[in-house]
Amino acid sequence: MAKDYARTDRIAEQIQRELAGLIRLEVKDPRVQKVTVTGVEVTSDYSHAKVFYTTLDGTSKQLQEGLDRAAGFLRSQLAHAMKLRIIPQLHFVYDVSIERGSHLSQLIDQAVASDTKLLKE
Repeated sequence: MAKDYARTDRIAEQIQRELAGLIRLEVKDPRVQKVTVTGVEVTSDYSHAKVFYTTLDGTSKQLQEGLDRAAGFLRSQLAHAMKLRIIPQLHFVYDVSIERGSHLSQLIDQAVASDTKLLKE
């Protein structure tokens, strides 16, 4: 049996796809380069959407300001691309899960290396 997805989940996925393309192709602000949209959470009344993003350069205040400044433009472009009665307001949040996962991976690698070192002795 196919898994049922809530409408908010489907809308969040579509917003994520659309925003990724819009940020890459339409936003001309140099502060908003090399941004990856990692997820979107939409409220049940579709009025707000948290857009989680990450970048290879790490978080910066200028990047956040650039995204906040482009939010109105991105929302208007979403209105043209999506057939929704209510287009949510976009709130950009830096996603720390990638950094946290990388740090945990490093810790695991260190633990494995120390175990193999102890086994060799």
